[in-house]
Amino acid sequence: QVHLVESGGGLVRAGGSMKLSCVASGDIFAINDMAWYRQAPGDRREMVAQITRDGSTHYADSIKDRFTVSRDNAQKTLFLQMNSLKPEDTAVYYCDADIQVSKKYEYNYWGQGTQVTVSP
Repeated sequence: QVHLVESGGGLVRAGGSMKLSCVASGDIFAINDMAWYRQAPGDRREMVAQITRDGSTHYADSIKDRFTVSRDNAQKTLFLQMNSLKPEDTAVYYCDADIQVSKKYEYNYWGQGTQVTVSP
């Protein structure tokens, strides 16, 4: 069984910074694309930042130039550095990963989510 565990969420004031981490564990053959998603109450889940295995990135317009996604393949860890936070960034942030459990099989996994609250 593969598990993704997020950490680093909490309460921060507008303009502040926060760094999220996501650690993958279990019977992993390879980790391919990884991404951060977020979902506020009553809203749809949206992709925030994506990073491929080779390091190519894509960001949502709402957080462009404020957030930076990175990964450490040796540590099987995904990061999201969030700067200049706004109240609109308040949401549950989820870690997502496409993970091969063997050469033949790839599945999509989600973490449990971590709450980020940005106060005015």
